[in-house]
Amino acid sequence: MNDKIKSKNPALIIMSREIKSYFSSPIAYIVTGLFVAACAFLFVNTFFLANRAELRGFFSQLPVLYSFFIPALTMRMFAEEKRSTSLETLLTLPVTVRDIVLGKYLAAFISGAILLVPSLFYALTCAVFGIPDAGPMIGGYLGSLFLTATFCAIGLYASSITKNQIIAFFTGFAICIMLTLFNYLALFMPSFLVRPVTYLSAINHFQSISRGIIDTRDIVYFVSLSALFIVMTVRSVKGGQE
Repeated sequence: MNDKIKSKNPALIIMSREIKSYFSSPIAYIVTGLFVAACAFLFVNTFFLANRAELRGFFSQLPVLYSFFIPALTMRMFAEEKRSTSLETLLTLPVTVRDIVLGKYLAAFISGAILLVPSLFYALTCAVFGIPDAGPMIGGYLGSLFLTATFCAIGLYASSITKNQIIAFFTGFAICIMLTLFNYLALFMPSFLVRPVTYLSAINHFQSISRGIIDTRDIVYFVSLSALFIVMTVRSVKGGQE
């Protein structure tokens, strides 16, 4: 592995290693299976019961689903390596902490994006049996990728601060669901706090993009939050080695 790291981008080597490791474990198929089942329920509820050929119901609930499934996907990435002390071994190789974090983050993002692939069948079904508005559908998938990027960064940070995967999961879930529900918490806030609290809501920015409206404020929100948690993860891993 030493020679591979020297000859190639270390982050890409780590990304490849993480993806192979994830999909060789049962957790990948359990998480994917449960996610697909939840998405199927939302689609069937809209398509058959509400008799609408669209994915708005699916996308409206996606931030809540991701709050649960993305932390489940990322919980082992640092916690398991800390528990087994393989992180220390990895750090003895010619890689930086930034390379390790970036590689694991890219692996988490790709794995999270793969969760969306089965839902393309629902999009195709809508196109065959109805005339869905392409703008919101494309916007929904674009917003989903931004949401994936942000929640993966949060989940990775949660995994970096503990050796226990369960604690990592619940920490990531708590942060993600809090960001998702900020929109509703604003209803109980004093008027001067409503605007800043609403801005912090991930579901607010996601819904804006999923309507087919590309606003730089929404992009800045997701990119900034992702960058913040990646930086926090780097510092957490460095702090754990001191």
